[in-house]
Amino acid sequence: MSLPALLEQRLRLPVVAAPMFLISNPQLVLACCRQGVVGSFPALNQRESSGFKAWLEEIEAGLATLENPAPYAVNLIVHNSNPRLQADLEICVEHKVPIVITSLGAVKELVDAVHSYGGLVFHDVTTRRHAEKAAEAGVDGLIAVAAGAGGHAGTWSPFSLIAEIRQFFDKTLLLAGCLNHGHEILAAQLLGADLAYFGTRFIGTTESHAPEAYKEMLLTSKAADIIHTPAVSGVPASFMRQSLEAAGFDMAALQGKGEINFGSKLKPVSDEAKAWKTVWSAGQGVGEIEDLPSVEQLIARLDAEYRKALEQAAQLTKRWPS
Repeated sequence: MSLPALLEQRLRLPVVAAPMFLISNPQLVLACCRQGVVGSFPALNQRESSGFKAWLEEIEAGLATLENPAPYAVNLIVHNSNPRLQADLEICVEHKVPIVITSLGAVKELVDAVHSYGGLVFHDVTTRRHAEKAAEAGVDGLIAVAAGAGGHAGTWSPFSLIAEIRQFFDKTLLLAGCLNHGHEILAAQLLGADLAYFGTRFIGTTESHAPEAYKEMLLTSKAADIIHTPAVSGVPASFMRQSLEAAGFDMAALQGKGEINFGSKLKPVSDEAKAWKTVWSAGQGVGEIEDLPSVEQLIARLDAEYRKALEQAAQLTKRWPS
């Protein structure tokens, strides 16, 4: 297990709340950090770099009032269709963002820029090949986005994805995919991960920026409602069937490849369904979400479940002694 010094003694639980497009906001980030888990948000959740900078200032001001809060993270889309990458990276360096989460591209120059002030870079991966490239770029952690995850998810089983990454990577490893409960945090650790990466479960909290209709859809959806398709943003991702139908997608044609674009599609209102404003993402674990707690309530529940799972694991060692 490998946990960076930045995270030692600062986490109540080994959990990162994933950055979710159009969902994560300063209120959600601060609520997570206050409760002892890493809170994060995508830089592109603000339409302009000036707004992104203002959010950083708001988060930093909020954290300054807390004693030893968990650190926060920012997600940067490293793709040539994102025209703001360089400007947003410069703002991250200026503010010394503790953790930068990169997606759709691992670039050594970006990693070096974050390392220049002592920050960490965690990178999303869905296959061994992606993980190897990110490791070569010098990232501090890999986020194994396994089958069943929400957002830009992979198709590999967490057993195979974690196992193959651990064959060559001994730094921090995070696991994403269908995580809702405390015992699943322990399961992720037993598989070889250091941290559990929660997404969908945090959409269904009072602090998230998801519309109420989105949250209500979480409560009524099951795993069978999740459709994994590249048709929305060009990258395979998981969405709730009901929202795809409501947005007018041809359900019979969803396996067609869409266009990857994180620049112009963020601006016209007419394109925002394709940029996930009304096409709502969730992972296959959605069928276990039955309520909409506050972050404080959710973390308390996860904590209790995690401690109970540890006790149960100890009992198993007694039942199956060496």
